[in-house]
Amino acid sequence: MAKLNIRDLLTGKKEEHTPQADEPAAQPAAQATVSPAAAAYVKLKNKLHLQILDKVDLALLESMPELQLRQEIATLVQQMLEQEPALINDLERRSLVRDIQNEMLGLGPLELLMADPSVSDILVNSYNQIYVERNGRLELTDVSFTDDKHLLRIIDKIVSRIGRRIDESSPMVDARLPDGSRVNAVIPPIALDGPMVSIRRFAVVPLKMTDLVTTYKSLTPDMALLLEGLAKSKTNMLISGGTGSGKTTLLNILSGYIPETERIITIEDAAELQLQQPHVIRLETRPANIEGKGEVNQRALVRNALRMRPDRIVIGEVRGAEAVDMMQAMNTGHEGSLTTIHANNPRDAISRLENMISMAGFNLPHRATRQQIVSAITVIVQGNRLTDGHRKITSIQEITGMEGEIVTMQEIFAFKQTGIDAHGKVIGYFHATGIRPKFADKLQDQGIILPDSMFDPSIRYE
Repeated sequence: MAKLNIRDLLTGKKEEHTPQADEPAAQPAAQATVSPAAAAYVKLKNKLHLQILDKVDLALLESMPELQLRQEIATLVQQMLEQEPALINDLERRSLVRDIQNEMLGLGPLELLMADPSVSDILVNSYNQIYVERNGRLELTDVSFTDDKHLLRIIDKIVSRIGRRIDESSPMVDARLPDGSRVNAVIPPIALDGPMVSIRRFAVVPLKMTDLVTTYKSLTPDMALLLEGLAKSKTNMLISGGTGSGKTTLLNILSGYIPETERIITIEDAAELQLQQPHVIRLETRPANIEGKGEVNQRALVRNALRMRPDRIVIGEVRGAEAVDMMQAMNTGHEGSLTTIHANNPRDAISRLENMISMAGFNLPHRATRQQIVSAITVIVQGNRLTDGHRKITSIQEITGMEGEIVTMQEIFAFKQTGIDAHGKVIGYFHATGIRPKFADKLQDQGIILPDSMFDPSIRYE
């Protein structure tokens, strides 16, 4: 875990949030549904927390390693409990130590969820309603903050670490935690029911293609072999899918097949890719400051990346005018580039790219725009999150050219849904369509052999 700025974190706890005129009032700490024992626990925790803030030597704490600092906090809590008349058992004592450590050094109540490797998303809808996603399904937790002010303090801690601010004039912010997890926070007056936080967890151990094939069954061994060959052979690919469909995960895995001899430049809004190659240059966008200045968008980063002698350009997600520069890069010698796009199917992905190119101010005929796309992209990989929460590669399609003004594609692999069982699990199978792609010859020229048997449509994978 990264070293924290203790002065900012601890002193920030003493600041009280002053509600604005149009901001909903903070909810009381204890409501009718809270038991007297729980209310007493929260009261004691807050009391000890404030006492520690009054006693600690901030200058000394700044130089302490986190492990030593946690021990110092534990010792202080134990000493203070000796002076407390309240009777608490050993379990409550340990919980108090842990909760106060998390308040001072971490994300408060969210630390328990952040420590759970099965949680992929944490969604704080209000101070007392927190959902998590496990295995593609949302679950309501029993974790909660004390009130809106408590939640606001944690949000302030998150954004202050990276030099951002969140207040009435700037009520939305994107941030990144020390472990790489993405955070989006929204506060009143934009958030009508109080502060909200969405956290997309960052995988400590990046998934590999074998995990998608054997553990998650997101695609078949033949599909994995095909995608591996495409990445190694410098084929331009577009990964399409909806929110939470696994686009970034697949992009990260495919990037892992890029040879170590190549210079890779990654461009992201919030850095998530975990490339293991030695020659990786990571670029990240920057939002405008409070005066509306200093923004660095993806289009500027793509243009700059072209001057940095890249072998490959990997864009976390193309979503605007940078699509023009990405298409030009793919068409001017930067083969093997990869990116993702939000779209429900490959045909929609083409339409979205057209719209993005028009956003750049180029008044090109439809045919010219589509010709740029056809020349730039060879393969579209479609991912979807099914109704049961499982993520599947539902289609791999090759862009073959144009007929008139229509972009032509042929599907190589597909997932066919046939039903849903009594437990809500999607039933279906993967299959090849029987079409041998045109790019198979290119792969063969580079020593990557795709056996004809992998395109046999009679073979099904459940």
